[in-house]
Amino acid sequence: MRSFYLLVFWSVCFTVIFWAPSATLAEETPQDVDTSGLEALGEEWRNVNPYDTSNARAVEVGVSAYGQNCARCHGIGAVSGGLAPDLRYLPPDEEGDEIFTERVRNGSTQGGRVLMPPFEGALRQETLWAIRTWLVTVHEE
Repeated sequence: MRSFYLLVFWSVCFTVIFWAPSATLAEETPQDVDTSGLEALGEEWRNVNPYDTSNARAVEVGVSAYGQNCARCHGIGAVSGGLAPDLRYLPPDEEGDEIFTERVRNGSTQGGRVLMPPFEGALRQETLWAIRTWLVTVHEE
């Protein structure tokens, strides 16, 4: 009887660790937010964050969009629980903009599993750069 419970326990652990995160990510629909009050950025992607952390509206939009689209994997307040990168450590400069751009536009896969879906086309550029602006406000070394 004890081995039955161990088998059930390890089956649940395997499912939660290996199957559930990838299945959940593939089924989530990105939620865009109201970006009124932000500079319209157009269709061509900017390589450097056009918003500054002194732009209160960009920070407000960013924290809301992060909470709706990123927190489930990257953690509340950008504090990761260990499965996804802790975004507080993303460099706050143009190097960080480059890393951020690559991931949010193209997503990330490993061995055919979607680790992070691409958000380009699902969320507006204004929304994505607002998220980046908010992330800079919570940056840690």
